[in-house]
Amino acid sequence: MEQEHLSRDIKLRQVLMIALGGTIGTGLFVGTGGNIANAGPLGTLLAYIVGGVIVYSIILSLGELASVYPSTGSFGDYATRFIGPATGYMVFWMYWVGWIVTVAVEYIAVGLLMQRWFPQVPVYYFVMACIIIIFALNAFSVKIFAEGEFFLALVKVLAVFIFIVLGMIGIIYQIYLHGIGSVFANFYMSNPNPTQGLEVGFFPKGTYAVFGAILAVIFAYTGTEIVGVAAGEAKDPSVVMPKAIKATLWRIVFFFLSSVIIISVFLPMTDSSIAQSPFVSTLERIPLPFLGTGIPYAADIMNFVIITAILSTANSGVYASSRMIYGLAQKKMFFPIFAKLNKQGTPVYAMYLSMGFTLLGMLTQKFAPEKIIEALINIISFSVIIVWISVSVAQYNFRKQFVASGKSLNDLPYRAPFLPLIQLVGISGSIIGVIGAYMDPEQRIGAYLTIGYGILCYVGYYLTKDAWGYQHEHGL
Repeated sequence: MEQEHLSRDIKLRQVLMIALGGTIGTGLFVGTGGNIANAGPLGTLLAYIVGGVIVYSIILSLGELASVYPSTGSFGDYATRFIGPATGYMVFWMYWVGWIVTVAVEYIAVGLLMQRWFPQVPVYYFVMACIIIIFALNAFSVKIFAEGEFFLALVKVLAVFIFIVLGMIGIIYQIYLHGIGSVFANFYMSNPNPTQGLEVGFFPKGTYAVFGAILAVIFAYTGTEIVGVAAGEAKDPSVVMPKAIKATLWRIVFFFLSSVIIISVFLPMTDSSIAQSPFVSTLERIPLPFLGTGIPYAADIMNFVIITAILSTANSGVYASSRMIYGLAQKKMFFPIFAKLNKQGTPVYAMYLSMGFTLLGMLTQKFAPEKIIEALINIISFSVIIVWISVSVAQYNFRKQFVASGKSLNDLPYRAPFLPLIQLVGISGSIIGVIGAYMDPEQRIGAYLTIGYGILCYVGYYLTKDAWGYQHEHGL
């Protein structure tokens, strides 16, 4: 027997762990090395601070909307209601494609990382194993998804916490051995290498590299907003959302910024790259009392943690993308079959569609050149930026309508502070990230592809808006 409504079975501890662990993935564990190599330690730290301010402003806006309208369609629902149905339709599909591309890339990443231990086994064997695991976590009930995500996220959260503790001990010991000046030695390039395009100063590749790093950092922060989707299936979302927002703030401040500082202290810019996790490189260099330099088996330990992080991201991605399809169908903006639920309340047909499209991503690894894969990663960042901007605009419009209707702000389950400052920060910060990325010719193709896809979404809306009986919901 099919259920008529999604089950509200996600518990508070699970939502908090989704908020804590949803963003910690390849962007932090691997991408940080590439950011430091391009923007330098100080530039990367500034990029993470700017990105953190942007994403936190978005989460504040999302928290207010999700506490009043806890919908699994989340961003698409809010854009439809408070911006316009065409934009809402585009946001649904934009967020969907961002996660589809993400999950596809993560499948390949798992296969490549597993070859460290099993070099003779083809990548696609591990890809298929990954797909089976993600299917099992998503296909049956949201309870299984939430519990699986809780433990997958717990592994990487604990790993980052231990890394930070070891890093702080290493920094104190470094000061004891070589003085406080040694802690800041990597932040300033004093012996540049012209063949690598490096100059003297805090930003060896120029300030443009810092702006370019902001887009990469936005990719690292991608997933923070998934807590808004989970609110649609959470118990008592008006209580859960404020706590999840506070968890997001502390995660940004503690996990991301602390990790970047520690990596920058021990890993020179010239030794950073996208080829090896900076966490591994740093653990191999940290001086610890009585243990000497380096952590034994650091590479294997972090390889396991990164694989866990990738599985967590893929798990969240299939969950979020399937809920976007379900949200579209529930609003009668897509085929009705995708609004059907199984007896546990899971939109299985929407999940099948999303998982099916993630398999197309494997073709990029086999047939596409590396630059196409990089363009796909840029598409993820650009698509998330569009979704983030829609959240800020939707919440601003919601608040205006709420006040105009004569209601008291004290009636809101969660009230976002600092309006309209947070909207200005969220929107302008996102635009700065886009402009900074556009300055890099290699990232422009991602912008062009995302814009083209967005235009197709608008065209798709106007061609199909009357096909399934959609009726627009106006404002409050």
